[in-house]
Amino acid sequence: MSYTIQSGDTFWAIAQKLGISVDALQAANPGVNPSLLQIGQTINLPGGGNNNNNNNGSDKPPPPPSGGNGSIVGATGGSNGGGDFIPYSGPASAYPDPSQWASYTFLWAQNSRLMLLNSSPHEVSLIHRSIETVSASSGID
Repeated sequence: MSYTIQSGDTFWAIAQKLGISVDALQAANPGVNPSLLQIGQTINLPGGGNNNNNNNGSDKPPPPPSGGNGSIVGATGGSNGGGDFIPYSGPASAYPDPSQWASYTFLWAQNSRLMLLNSSPHEVSLIHRSIETVSASSGID
């Protein structure tokens, strides 16, 4: 199977969309530099992936990578200390307990790394300052 690169695609994002590992995606594309993906470029998919150009009518994203028990590897709970946080998908009425939310520090670290794939460090810094400004003025962390 193959996949056509779309705007914003990274190996990580493709792996998440298709429910495959980044390692398997890289192994299926030994001559491809993940940092130099081009829109319209065709890459190989390892067996078992679902081409997102034809997701068989499913709008549900695959679950995040986990430690086998449903928790996100390396993520710890929010301000109450909590353990590994629980992935969430669904209505607000089903939010997990706040002690199981990922901390802001963890989420910022994950997202800033992703933003740096397409944005300059200065742009990411501006986004970070904007988030802190809105958080402080709204009283929401």
